[in-house]
Amino acid sequence: MAEKQTAGRDNLGEFAPQFAALNDDVLFGEVWSRESELSLHDRSMITCASLMSQGLFPQLSSHMKLAKKHGVTKDEMVALITQLAFYAGWPKAWSVFGLAKEVYGD
Repeated sequence: MAEKQTAGRDNLGEFAPQFAALNDDVLFGEVWSRESELSLHDRSMITCASLMSQGLFPQLSSHMKLAKKHGVTKDEMVALITQLAFYAGWPKAWSVFGLAKEVYGD
């Protein structure tokens, strides 16, 4: 089961309270907790793939750390990045490998 997320409230709670609540309670509370359809491992892989494809590297860094907690191995992450290099772009893959090395080590 996913741990309770508080990133929305921690970072935007006073500035954008409704967005923070939707982030923590709906996205990470309701959607991510539905493990009968997709495991946390698979959700993390899908989310990392989507964020890489869009070039959203700050969010990808956080989700890659979460993916590691959810059991996504270094080899799986390397395979994901390599596969997406051909669909999302070679320069994105180079950038994402830098993030992966930070999260998973050399």
